[in-house]
Amino acid sequence: MTPPAFTHTFPVRLHDIDAAGILFYGHLFRHAHDAYEAFMATIGFPLHRLIQDGDCLLPLVHAEADYRHPLRHGEVIQVELSVREIGGSAFTLDYRFTDETGREKARASTVHVHLGPAGASGASAPLPEVLVQALRPWMPPTAPAGRLGA
Repeated sequence: MTPPAFTHTFPVRLHDIDAAGILFYGHLFRHAHDAYEAFMATIGFPLHRLIQDGDCLLPLVHAEADYRHPLRHGEVIQVELSVREIGGSAFTLDYRFTDETGREKARASTVHVHLGPAGASGASAPLPEVLVQALRPWMPPTAPAGRLGA
């Protein structure tokens, strides 16, 4: 069974582009983060509440991207987000950016680690089981069952 696809759509705006008329490379991560924030709210973990409560901090510890085709001003881009891996204290998200024709423009991934309440010690802590259960349905059937951050 294929998991549901989480999608987030955005137009490439004038403030997104550089002097060459294409998406400034760093802005891809801003759009990935917007998709992440929308995803987390959808699965019941709105970031503003997590930050405000301080019980479940999930800082980004790694990010990477591959740019396949320029993202140009005016294009409408769809971000498809999936959970690649869930480990003991961290999870990895994958983002696929496509245009209106379905052409892949870019890919990105981010790794988020869980810190305990208010990040008191600064050390990683086990992912709350309720979060693991919320993430699991968004994993493709071929996702590894590894123990990232274990």
